[in-house]
Amino acid sequence: METIPAKNMLTRTKNNFWFGTDYNMNIYRGCSHGCIYCDSRSDCYGIDHFDQVRAKENALAILEDNLRRKTLKGVVGTGAMSDPYNPFEKKETLTRQALELFKVHGFGVAIATKSPLVTRDKDLLSAIQKRSPVIVKITITAADDALAKIIEPRAAPSSERFAAIKELSQSGIFAGVLLMPILPFINDTTDNIRKIVELAAKSGADFIYPAFGVTLRDQQRLYFYDQLDEHFPGIKKEYLKHFGNAYSCASPNAKSLWAVFARECQRHGLLYKMPDIVSRYKLEHGSQQLSFLFGDIIP
Repeated sequence: METIPAKNMLTRTKNNFWFGTDYNMNIYRGCSHGCIYCDSRSDCYGIDHFDQVRAKENALAILEDNLRRKTLKGVVGTGAMSDPYNPFEKKETLTRQALELFKVHGFGVAIATKSPLVTRDKDLLSAIQKRSPVIVKITITAADDALAKIIEPRAAPSSERFAAIKELSQSGIFAGVLLMPILPFINDTTDNIRKIVELAAKSGADFIYPAFGVTLRDQQRLYFYDQLDEHFPGIKKEYLKHFGNAYSCASPNAKSLWAVFARECQRHGLLYKMPDIVSRYKLEHGSQQLSFLFGDIIP
């Protein structure tokens, strides 16, 4: 596969609210899932040919040097800009080799993905989890495979993602659902939210974290609207009417959806608030230093 130059693999997070991560890593650039809503298409990220996945040159050597130099052990988040389990990962194994380095150097990991391939590495995740925090967030936005195929055309079906959560959960790995984005006028229905919570619970998920809306800007907005015209005729007019050029586009049903979502999560015993999710996976799965929402607590 093609490679691009890289000087650094780890960046310090500005704050660790987002799932308690201390560092970010993207070992690949670009994504092949083709999700119609992906914010990473935005001009501000400067990713040319976003649908083409490229590896970062000498990524593992750079990563090992980065890890060796860090005096603060912490949790490395991956998957924010490019899915670490894209189709090339099966052969390239860059993400798996990165996990090996996290294990050796005593770092935790927070993975975001839409791919069941993450289950391949449950052995390494279990090994890391013995010393450091591990959390796997699998994005699921539609309970129905047919709808998921439209809005996330080249990602695995939702049913396979639920199966991946089940496999991880049965291996003792802290895993759950990233329920976002919920697209106004498309998947923002009570039935969809209830079904996702139900299937998550049946799959043994530990948590679900939601966002009942979508963000839109520049090139991403244009791409999204083109996809709406192709797959959901008439919906673009609703976006223009309700949101204009706003960046944050919350579902008009957000308040009622949240009420249903919270009630269903409570009924099924699923965590759904960020402080609860972070404290649970860090406390239960251990670390040498726990980074919480408001500072560091050393046990």
